[in-house]
Amino acid sequence: MRERRTTILLLAVAVLVVVGCLLVAGNGDYGGTDGAATDAITASDPSYRPWFSHLWAPNSSEVESGLFALQAALGAGFVGFVLGTLRERWRARTARAEAGR
Repeated sequence: MRERRTTILLLAVAVLVVVGCLLVAGNGDYGGTDGAATDAITASDPSYRPWFSHLWAPNSSEVESGLFALQAALGAGFVGFVLGTLRERWRARTARAEAGR
């Protein structure tokens, strides 16, 4: 019963995050932080010139989106692995403590 309640709670949080993002994005004009930072720097100092450039830039926005999605998936997999490992360690420790009683 506790696991079911946890699952429902996590799904509710996920829905709230998605709805919150849609509300913040509003009409879809959200361009990300890179564009906002460039605009802010240009507004404050029009003569600013970047002191570095990209080593490699993707050919299209689709490739860039795919790479971003890959990065997000790898990060989520890593976080899931770490949380799963910690949970199993906690379960093993709890089982050993209960067996020793």
